[in-house]
Amino acid sequence: MGLFDSNNTQPAQAPSGNKFVDVVFPALPDNLEQFTTLPQAALSDPFSTAALTVLAFCFYPKDKDLSLAMLNFLRGPRPMSPMEQQFIRDRFMDKDYVPRSYFTGATPANDYAPSQPYTVRVSENPYSYQDQNYAKLFVTSGGADSPRAIQMRLAKDGKWYLWEQFILADIRQPESSNPWA
Repeated sequence: MGLFDSNNTQPAQAPSGNKFVDVVFPALPDNLEQFTTLPQAALSDPFSTAALTVLAFCFYPKDKDLSLAMLNFLRGPRPMSPMEQQFIRDRFMDKDYVPRSYFTGATPANDYAPSQPYTVRVSENPYSYQDQNYAKLFVTSGGADSPRAIQMRLAKDGKWYLWEQFILADIRQPESSNPWA
């Protein structure tokens, strides 16, 4: 079992002084209802919301509407604009592997096939909570040299909603698509 389960939202101390949480999904949901009933979907901590953001993007290549519905759930009272939806669509052109790269075990060498159970490591640093009611956390991609940020905002209802994400940036392509290897 990872460092996170539905009963433990306390981050572990990383050797660097930063804290991290391994958010574990034993299985992937098949639909929006299953997504919204995951223990992490209570959105009670920013680590859960960050990991669910990765999970929601994984559905985009096969079911764009489901992925957008999941992301709008995570955004709470602030649904995506058409411009934000267009931005996401543009990022997925020929790069459906990017969101999978954030799962533990997914690397260019294995075409970003994640280990199971599906685990997303989410970390914080000393600057993660600089702004009141905001949390800027980081997820690591098996195809990037540095972690990528996801920002959440704490709402009046006590839930941490997705505010902004920077996880769709380009990463190394899978080995199977590398014409030089």
